[in-house]
Amino acid sequence: MALPLTPAGSAARPKDTEGPRAPRLSRRGRERLRVLGFLSPWLVGFSVFFGYPLVATVYFSFMHYNQIKAPTFVGLRNWKYVLGQMPLFGPALWNTVWLVVVMVALRVVFGIGIGMLVTRVRRGAGLFRTVFYLPYLAPPVAATVAFVFLLNPATGPVNEILGHLGISGPNWFNDPHWAKPSLVLLSLWGIGDLMVIFMAALLDVPGEQYEAAELDGAGAWGRFRYVTWPAITPVVLFAVVTGVVQTMQYYTQALVAGKLASGVSVGPGSVIQPGYPDHSTLTVPQLVYSMGFQNFNTGAACVLSLVLFAIAMAVTVLLMRRSSGLLTAED
Repeated sequence: MALPLTPAGSAARPKDTEGPRAPRLSRRGRERLRVLGFLSPWLVGFSVFFGYPLVATVYFSFMHYNQIKAPTFVGLRNWKYVLGQMPLFGPALWNTVWLVVVMVALRVVFGIGIGMLVTRVRRGAGLFRTVFYLPYLAPPVAATVAFVFLLNPATGPVNEILGHLGISGPNWFNDPHWAKPSLVLLSLWGIGDLMVIFMAALLDVPGEQYEAAELDGAGAWGRFRYVTWPAITPVVLFAVVTGVVQTMQYYTQALVAGKLASGVSVGPGSVIQPGYPDHSTLTVPQLVYSMGFQNFNTGAACVLSLVLFAIAMAVTVLLMRRSSGLLTAED
């Protein structure tokens, strides 16, 4: 049967009885969904292990919560207590900043020095790499126990050797003035991680640049300043940023060293007061643990955590901004 003609004389098309079709995604939309699928494991991990804890920390910082009763809103009371009334916040913050400045700087300097030493040794380089890297493999608690034994002012071998040389050894972890430098020595003992990183960066510097610098009359310092340093600056920035973040979370070594140096026997159910001697090794992470899990003041512990997080973020952003201009100028 012939189709009816329209007024223009053309055949009329049958009506679509299947209904409207679903809109198809554009190519860019499909690419976004694909990228989102690949990122979904990271997004889930970020949300569960960082996003939610951060939001919960901000929430509990305005609450009075002892982990037993339901939290009650107290406004800025926790913030006023931590920033204005907590007696140990100032010493803990000072010790943390001191460790960040001194420990990170010395670790970077020693890491570069040992990396240059090992890369230039012609015989026994493998032995030197092993000797410097092995202490880094020791667990933090075991390494701290061994170091406290070595620096024991009464029976430690370090003070005995100094005594034979006619030098009166300090009290190390038992002296408030020497406790933090002792922790720095402990961190330098385990310098193997930075040694490996800087070794890779130093070996990646083109040898032709050193030859050109020597032809121009540059000495050892000139070659380091104008050839080595510009080449390893990105690695130095990485070491500084990661070192700042790690030292801001400094907890285990200071707590174990203070406990062992104090000589207090700790049994089941006993409470360790961190910071021995005289709160000289007390850090903000230790204070967070003490307030949250020993004194059950979750609100104050959350405030301390947020302050520490803000300081770490500010220092990291400052380092990245100042270093980005330096890297751009060198390029």
